[in-house]
Amino acid sequence: MLTVTEPQVWVLIGVFAAALFGMFTIVSTLFIRVIRSEIGGLRSEMLGRFDLLEQRVDGLDRGVQALVKHTFGLDRG
Repeated sequence: MLTVTEPQVWVLIGVFAAALFGMFTIVSTLFIRVIRSEIGGLRSEMLGRFDLLEQRVDGLDRGVQALVKHTFGLDRG
């Protein structure tokens, strides 16, 4: 039977603690990388959609300006 005073017990405790710390480090690093890449993908997708929305609003604005100019003979801008 091994007691806590044996060097082998302390070596096993140290190895287990180092393995646990190493696994925690690897998992947290990979988790942070995944989160960053997902946020980057979401950011680029949202920017693309906002650009598309801006183009549609610009087109709608040009259409409204043309209708106002044609209907009332006014130039609003």
